[in-house]
Amino acid sequence: MLYIVATPIGNLEDITLRAISVLKSADFILAEDTRVTRVLLDKYNIGVSEALLLENPRSKASVVSYHQHSKFQKIEQIISWLKEGKTLAVVTDAGTPGINDPGNYLVMKALEAMPDLKIVPIPGPNAAITALSVSGFPSDKFIFLGFPPHKRGRRTFFQRINLLDDTIVFYESKYRILKAMKELQEFSLIGQRPVMVARELTKQFETIYRGTIDEVMLKLKRDNILGEFVIVIGPS
Repeated sequence: MLYIVATPIGNLEDITLRAISVLKSADFILAEDTRVTRVLLDKYNIGVSEALLLENPRSKASVVSYHQHSKFQKIEQIISWLKEGKTLAVVTDAGTPGINDPGNYLVMKALEAMPDLKIVPIPGPNAAITALSVSGFPSDKFIFLGFPPHKRGRRTFFQRINLLDDTIVFYESKYRILKAMKELQEFSLIGQRPVMVARELTKQFETIYRGTIDEVMLKLKRDNILGEFVIVIGPS
């Protein structure tokens, strides 16, 4: 059985009782960054240790690294555990696996190898949905765009927004948030559409910025640009 387990996006108390139960019962926890996952496991006394050597599946360790740079051999090892009847739980550093991370690729490859594999979602936090819920914008229909490309295709990403009339949600890092706002000004025609930018959701310094692109950009420049950002653009 393969569990897809959502974990907190910031505040470690935002985890479900069911998620804790699944993590405690899994034979292996597949973690994007084992160091980040260790903090969560320690908080809830989930007694596992890191499995640094996949060649030794008999080890008492039960946390293994699985991320976007994992080689195919690791996926083959994971599938072999599933074929042996092991219970696996996939977690990301924050949020729901498979949403803007490699979790969906693992699910695809596992189903190719085992079409009847039982895959169970354990729902929970997601940064895009969390931001959308407090935006005040229509959410019966919205478009999620993930992260803009760092270089190639970035301008096209922002120009494409001109063609989208519905509520739009995308992510950006602290290193490029001001650049993203400037690109929205330069390459898009949505200057008067309402915008909400959410910073550090569920954490101590959670901040919500609202206004036009120009207004939000001024607020960001006055603040300390730290953390991860979710940008929500209201419909035309």
